[in-house]
Amino acid sequence: MRCDTITIYCKNNSTYVEVPRGTTLIEIYKLCGEPLQYTPMNAYVNNKVESLDFCCWQPKDVEFIDYTRQSGMRAYVRSLCHIFSKAVHDILPEATLYLEHPISKGYYCYIKNGKKADEEIIKQIKERMHEIIRADIPFVHRKIRTTEAVELFKERGMKDKALLIETAGMLYTQYYELDGYINFFYGCLTPSTGYIHLFDLVPYYDGFLLQVPRRDNPMELEANICQDKMFEVYKEHLTLQRMVGMNNVGQLNRAIENGAASQVIMVSEAMQEKQVAKIAEDIARRYEDGVRLVLIAGPSSSGKTTFCKRLQIQLITNLLHPVSISLDDYFLNRVDTPLDENGDYDFESLYALDLPYFNSDLEKVLAGEEIELPVFNFETGTRIYKGKKLKLRENSVLVIEGIHGLNPELTAFIEEKFKYRVYVSALTTISLDNHNWIPTTDNRLLRRIIRDYQYRGYSAKDTISRWPSVRKGEDKWIFPFQENADAMFNSAMLYELAALRKYAEPILMEVQEADPEYAEAYRLLRFLRYFNYLSDLELPGTSLLREFLGGGLFEY
Repeated sequence: MRCDTITIYCKNNSTYVEVPRGTTLIEIYKLCGEPLQYTPMNAYVNNKVESLDFCCWQPKDVEFIDYTRQSGMRAYVRSLCHIFSKAVHDILPEATLYLEHPISKGYYCYIKNGKKADEEIIKQIKERMHEIIRADIPFVHRKIRTTEAVELFKERGMKDKALLIETAGMLYTQYYELDGYINFFYGCLTPSTGYIHLFDLVPYYDGFLLQVPRRDNPMELEANICQDKMFEVYKEHLTLQRMVGMNNVGQLNRAIENGAASQVIMVSEAMQEKQVAKIAEDIARRYEDGVRLVLIAGPSSSGKTTFCKRLQIQLITNLLHPVSISLDDYFLNRVDTPLDENGDYDFESLYALDLPYFNSDLEKVLAGEEIELPVFNFETGTRIYKGKKLKLRENSVLVIEGIHGLNPELTAFIEEKFKYRVYVSALTTISLDNHNWIPTTDNRLLRRIIRDYQYRGYSAKDTISRWPSVRKGEDKWIFPFQENADAMFNSAMLYELAALRKYAEPILMEVQEADPEYAEAYRLLRFLRYFNYLSDLELPGTSLLREFLGGGLFEY
């Protein structure tokens, strides 16, 4: 005889509950005693992210997630964006909304083909959003055959979404309906609009900024920080994308299908080389004014090392003699590395470097003395020496690369007129569609998973497990100093996620369902399905992606 109940294990409070088959996660949350401080946004069910209206028909392990966790905040922001796009559609039905990229602790957006988004229009949109939230309207989850979804989105004038799902090659497509208005998001939403409690919409350049709650304190909005230089980098790359007709992943997929991928690769690589050459020329001009030290910084897997090597080549063409130092070689011996609040080695800390030793060597080099460079052995966690000498000569410029390069404390004793700072990051500008940007952190995480697996002996499980600590270190030690840069270099390329897919997928598939990291691995696998495969055989040997995929001309 069939049993009418199932057992659910709630990981939040380590309890078991018996529930009727088909019970939703919302109902299960209440039966488990509502164990979270804040309202849940979604849940991990057997380590897969599911929306709270998911029905359980078999025994499951369930962990409820609120917006203090990255997965919960994603669901919150996606839901807010659905409300936002619905409000814009209601106020300006002929307009096209672009939710473009993260900036200044929020999300930059602009409206095209409609009335100018002045303060009065923004006020109307915000009022409509609040009305929708107060009405607590459900987000209705639909799943239909992709051919039908393509026609549906075309009928509604959402050609970008139609192209994405048409080229992704999936048999069925999921979308969400909100009071008759449909939209596509590649992750789950909250059950209804009433889950959204805090947001703001403020003017920003020629568009506006959608502000969201802080993860560490969801009762407050993220503070709007100045990122003018980064915004200009985004703007420059988006202008190029629009010129070549490559605004979203659907267009990239179509180009790959039509055999036009070579041109996309060449344009992307040429754009980067143009950036590197421009920065080298600027350094050469500043050399005449006294610049002798180039400091290169950026977050993990941003491509700092390859940028550094390509910059040195361009500096030579400007008749300068570059010599380089890697900050990694000035790590303290592992046993002396500072610990974080959990008692783990804090490799992201500035004080994981031997600052007195580094500054002593730097002072000697700039004074014209010869030094012997250390080499850090990552396997043994100790500093060693291999007889590598360094001395500046006429027309020399010292290039220093490392995550702390822009931190003023690193080179506090050197006058500012001698320094030139470069910030490197993978600022992903191509979007899935008009309402689904691609997080720069996903781009970097996929790069790191591939590199760690191929060259450092770490599994995807290891890398994913370490990633939150890496991100926390970046927030503390890197991002606060990025606007100090004299130049910013965007290391992301239009085509790269399509090229990374075939490398990343088998590595991610090794993560087992019972592993806590499975949820993130599964999410990344689902994300990568939207990209058609692109062979990396046409990538030049100097491509920045070679740092992660291998087969390049540079030694790492």
